[in-house]
Amino acid sequence: MSQPIGFQLQRNAFGRLVLTGADGNIHDGVVPVHAFPITAPEEGIALVSTDGHELAWIDCLADLPGEVRTLLEEELAQREFIPEICRIRHVSSFATPSTWQVETDRGATTFILKGEDDIRRISLSTLLIADSHGIHFLLRDIHSLDKASRKLLDRFL
Repeated sequence: MSQPIGFQLQRNAFGRLVLTGADGNIHDGVVPVHAFPITAPEEGIALVSTDGHELAWIDCLADLPGEVRTLLEEELAQREFIPEICRIRHVSSFATPSTWQVETDRGATTFILKGEDDIRRISLSTLLIADSHGIHFLLRDIHSLDKASRKLLDRFL
């Protein structure tokens, strides 16, 4: 069951989030920011003003009333574009830069890996891979990859 949250949240005519605090102050253009978007996507969300000041803290999305939770989930989905790699189909070279052909949860794509240091280990089995354009791809569990994908990936780890 959701608890009272001490603020109101809605969209204005331009689609921006507007927060009305318990004190009645209105903040236009509020942005939700995850503290840990990969390891705890449902927890630790700050609502930040346009000048970067934290206006509200949300411990857990599940604690919010339905309409507020929906607004925040929609906004976070638009801001945080991180496709998840499901399969590595081909790598052009084991030296960098190399072109990777992958299947993601959003479809097949190709990207260029500039250097091995663009593969960041988030946890024992989770990687974040940045392409040459700065787009991040999440590999949530390297152990869930098929054998051929793991073999290609192992050359870079």
